[in-house]
Amino acid sequence: MITNTVKEIKEIKEYVKHTYNVNCLLDRFGANTKLKKSSKGVYNVAGLSLMPSLKFCPMSIKAGCFELCLKSAGRGRFNNVVNARNNKSNFYNNDYDLFITLLKYELELHVINCKKNNVNPSARLNVLSDIPYEKTDIFNTFQEIYFYDYTKRANRLETCNKIDNYKLMFSYSGKQEYQKQISKAVNFSNPIAVVFKNEFPKMFLNRPVFDGDLSDIDNSTRDNHIIGLKAKGSLARNSFNDFVVDLPKMTDFLGIQKIA
Repeated sequence: MITNTVKEIKEIKEYVKHTYNVNCLLDRFGANTKLKKSSKGVYNVAGLSLMPSLKFCPMSIKAGCFELCLKSAGRGRFNNVVNARNNKSNFYNNDYDLFITLLKYELELHVINCKKNNVNPSARLNVLSDIPYEKTDIFNTFQEIYFYDYTKRANRLETCNKIDNYKLMFSYSGKQEYQKQISKAVNFSNPIAVVFKNEFPKMFLNRPVFDGDLSDIDNSTRDNHIIGLKAKGSLARNSFNDFVVDLPKMTDFLGIQKIA
């Protein structure tokens, strides 16, 4: 796994704590409700939550989700959570190599803890971001971990589909300027996540719709399905933004079914 000595790791953690006020990067203890639901049974899911930005989520403006981001949903409305995410993001932006080193160390601890508890390790490194971690050696280093994420960058699908222990789900938006991404994504079998304002339809984009609010990790296994997600937070529920699908207003474009 990682090659740093215990002394080196201790020094790194002390430096990161002093410089960036970061105690740890991963949530490995169920603070994220959705990851906690996914962790029931055979998996324990660790998550990494940075503060969303255009650097971390470059397609969020075109997709129309930047304003509706879940960054302020649930525990994200608390100052201590906001500060922790900002601190981690500052660490990533200013000391990337050290960030990756500490992330690998925490992933190794995650594997050890899962073995002790007789569960399979899993991780979602982009809880609130869309960073191409496939450009690192993380997935190859931790082949015993099942990684999964959501992405709004369709060009990531082909590359990441070649990685055995990493599964991407694509995030849908009805915004016109995002349709090139949709056109690319539908050529892959990867699950497509759609946020619905009201009830889920049976079919969307000519794919059956699966209730995606039950388990994050199950969603990643639903190839050729739509992952239906309920709009969360008052902004999303009351939004007229095309990122949130309001079925009575759907019209046909790019092969998308009209559903009444």
